[in-house]
Amino acid sequence: MYHKGANPQDALTLMKSRYSAYVSRETMYIIKTTHWENPQYTEDKKIWKQELDEFCKQTTFTKLEIQDHTYDTVTFKAYTEQGVLHEKSKFIKIDSRWLYQDGEVYS
Repeated sequence: MYHKGANPQDALTLMKSRYSAYVSRETMYIIKTTHWENPQYTEDKKIWKQELDEFCKQTTFTKLEIQDHTYDTVTFKAYTEQGVLHEKSKFIKIDSRWLYQDGEVYS
């Protein structure tokens, strides 16, 4: 539903839909839901998509664990066969659209 154009109503829903996009390799959704001030954002969508496609192809996601969330942040662990990504993600709402702004990765 969100990958087809519906706008998530809150940061938590956007985060879950982005995780789902990584799992299902819907990489254009990742690009469309990333804020332009994010360090990974690039105007060259073709190269960015290729990089995301390769990452998703090489990564096997196994579980998402939400640890905490507020109005504009979500702390989670994304488990993969390659390891665990532990991040506190920051989101921003522009008009009626939520975007991933950036994240603090925990070791």
